[in-house]
Amino acid sequence: MDLKIAARILAVFALGAGLTAAIVALQEEDATDAKALSIGRPGGGPVNAVLLRCRDLGVAAADDAACRKVWAENRRRFFATDRPVAPKTGEVPSP
Repeated sequence: MDLKIAARILAVFALGAGLTAAIVALQEEDATDAKALSIGRPGGGPVNAVLLRCRDLGVAAADDAACRKVWAENRRRFFATDRPVAPKTGEVPSP
């Protein structure tokens, strides 16, 4: 088989595969999308409402005392700074 004929056959197959993929993609756009599951946020409540308000304030929230207070509380909860650190057991290696 000549190299030119093989290249032409390969080009025809590639063109056919490309057209087939384009037709399938266009047909799938008409299909209805599945609804995404909604996942609720844990820990909702008044603290979350204040955090949302501070987010909406933007740069002005840096000067708001309530925002600074709720941010500090949120950092404390996130980093769990109120939990005591367990002491490490074992001997200290000597240098």
